[in-house]
Amino acid sequence: MRPVLLAALVALALPVLPALPAAQDAYPAPAPRDGWAVHDSALDFDTLVAAVKTEAATQQLGVVTEAGPTGMAASRGIDIPGNRVIGLFNNDYAVRVLGLSTAAMIEAPVRMYVTEDPDGSATLSYKTPSQVFAPYLDEAGPDLAAAAAELDAKFDAVARAAIQ
Repeated sequence: MRPVLLAALVALALPVLPALPAAQDAYPAPAPRDGWAVHDSALDFDTLVAAVKTEAATQQLGVVTEAGPTGMAASRGIDIPGNRVIGLFNNDYAVRVLGLSTAAMIEAPVRMYVTEDPDGSATLSYKTPSQVFAPYLDEAGPDLAAAAAELDAKFDAVARAAIQ
């Protein structure tokens, strides 16, 4: 008798449950926030991912890591919008940062994040390198702040060129 009662309660509750959002709406691009740069683009997801990689090379930044859940989710039958994290860095900066703060190296590579928007375009966002390395400034001092500022300029250049 209890399974029948439970089924009846579930059946009655279903009409009042809110509809689940479409996959695209359930994963909005990051909103602007302190320490982040968020760049809307008219480019589609795959084009923006490729542009980030191309523009990173023009700033002497290598693609060190790349990950995203979209493909694996699709293989499991789950439809989510394009979502890719691209880790960028340069060995010259790695050596500099390591010489200033061993702990700060946990933050390398610094990541850019490409997300597919509901209209088919894509957004590029990232924590600025200055934000990423800020927790280590007391330990590492102004030389780390200078390296982070240089990386800020490189990441800004990558972003502005990539979204064109």
